[in-house]
Amino acid sequence: MYAKQVYLWNDVLPGYNTFKPREKYGNVQSEISAFRNELFDISQFKLNQVTGKPFEFSTYNNLPKYSSLQVGRTTGGGNRAGVINGEAVLAKRLIRLDDKVIAYMALGSFPSLSNTKSKLDQLFDEIATDKPKYLILDLRSNGGGYVETAEYVANLIVSSALNGKIMYSEQFNQILQSGKATILRHQPYLDENGKTVMYNGRLATLADVDYTESGNTYKFNKKGSLESIQDVYIIVSGQTASASELLISCLKPYFNLKLIGENTYGKPVGFFGINIDQYSVYLSSFLIKNAKGWSDYFNGMEPDLNVTMPNNPTLGDTEEACLKAAIAAIDGKIQLQPKKSASISRLNLDKMPLALIDKDSTGMIENRLKLRH
Repeated sequence: MYAKQVYLWNDVLPGYNTFKPREKYGNVQSEISAFRNELFDISQFKLNQVTGKPFEFSTYNNLPKYSSLQVGRTTGGGNRAGVINGEAVLAKRLIRLDDKVIAYMALGSFPSLSNTKSKLDQLFDEIATDKPKYLILDLRSNGGGYVETAEYVANLIVSSALNGKIMYSEQFNQILQSGKATILRHQPYLDENGKTVMYNGRLATLADVDYTESGNTYKFNKKGSLESIQDVYIIVSGQTASASELLISCLKPYFNLKLIGENTYGKPVGFFGINIDQYSVYLSSFLIKNAKGWSDYFNGMEPDLNVTMPNNPTLGDTEEACLKAAIAAIDGKIQLQPKKSASISRLNLDKMPLALIDKDSTGMIENRLKLRH
């Protein structure tokens, strides 16, 4: 019943009396198994016309690619609960290639902004002093994290000329956009601290949230002093997902942007938590679109240059295959052709003049629901 009003692809779901969940799952041994089986079946109705398979097709133990269910109730404005561990900045260096100045940085995750803002500010302030035109952003191991942090990185990369330009938007289904998801009146709206909020003289619910596309459009707001980046090369792999893909998508309309490595995971959707009894359910609920309306990377973003990921690479090493390929592309030794393969072993990269300057090293995707005005 929640999926009929909240699910992104609710247009293809059968009616309750046709689906008959009590009959279909009533004999499943455990309650949580019944719910997970039901969620999987719900997620398989909408087919991707390009592949002929469901958008949420997954080969992993009959689990949907995006939607999920877990024991425990979500707290805090319907946001997805979770903790992103690990360092945001894994490696960084400045590379001088003849007259070209290239900034390289590897970002391992997007932890909460409060935990990583100072490190990101320091990193980009250091980069800004050398006015690089080229940025190599290594996201090969970045599975995402907090959208707020990914947005902040985007605002650090862009120039002031993009202030006020669209970064991305979230598109919910028509029932949510029109404010007719009445079932959400049973879901309290909670603030960032997990507290209820008063709205029009009563407690707010998730039915009071603004789900319109205009109300969920985010724009650039330049941060930091870096103003010189024009070309962006991003190293990606199958582990590059969620907020990392969002960052790539946001930058794509505004830069000469190239991907190097392997296909990304493919997650252009988001969700918010719904509490049912002791469980929290995350139904794919909105499509993430960039400034040009692009969101079609369900099967991953394809690299402009395919390079097989080496095992245990030394990040920032200019002899590492992916970074070497990116530098060669900047130097014009590789002509990147979208969706074409090139064997890194055949590329003549050995005689590249490099002057390296090392800088001193100084860790889910959440939805920020807003009430209607």
